[in-house]
Amino acid sequence: MPRQLSLDETAAPLVPDRPSLKNLSTRRSRTPASTGARSTSPTSSSTRPHFKWQARGKRRIHQKPNWSEITACRPWLDAELEVIEPRVLVCLGATAAQALLGRDFRVSRQRGELVESELAENVIATVHPSSILRADEATREQEYRELVRDLEKVAALI
Repeated sequence: MPRQLSLDETAAPLVPDRPSLKNLSTRRSRTPASTGARSTSPTSSSTRPHFKWQARGKRRIHQKPNWSEITACRPWLDAELEVIEPRVLVCLGATAAQALLGRDFRVSRQRGELVESELAENVIATVHPSSILRADEATREQEYRELVRDLEKVAALI
């Protein structure tokens, strides 16, 4: 059973000039070497810092957040973006893309395309890498190639 978050964890006030950058200092995104990305200091954040999950045997299966949970976390993400001022913003998966680019955004139709946004100079969305692991074996290799192609576009922007 998932751990219940305390009130302190769920309702901590946002201090505008001091957003929580814990994830940014401890997590680094890794681009596959096959994309040719130059060495930079990419940072990673999440549109959903508190994960819901369901136990299945010894595994924890993450569940998609509902819109109110995404909306509740948006001030923290906006504060991180304001501090970082990214030139390139990559949305990995439908949840991230819809949270940042609107509910009508469809990764299945718009993946790998530059999107006009005030969030960053260059914004692009693609599938979440974990979706490739869940793809059936017949399409998994093609899905992986498409993800690498999308990340090569990102590498060219960095």
